[in-house]
Amino acid sequence: MESPSHSIKSLFEQLGLDSSEQAIDKFINHNRPLAQTVALHDAVFWTASQSRCLQQMKDEDADWAAIVDQLDVMLR
Repeated sequence: MESPSHSIKSLFEQLGLDSSEQAIDKFINHNRPLAQTVALHDAVFWTASQSRCLQQMKDEDADWAAIVDQLDVMLR
């Protein structure tokens, strides 16, 4: 049984954000660097529902955790 693989594009889609390559690059460039003392899901640029979604993906869903970690690294 294969594990589902997720991408930054699919993560942005799940968060209700524009998932085009240009929009993702713009989002990352506009919102970085995120301070090391701020958890990704606590960043000020997320809506409350996006924040909850990211926290749940990280805490409860191993399939999404790796891509959430990747986004975290991209924003640091």
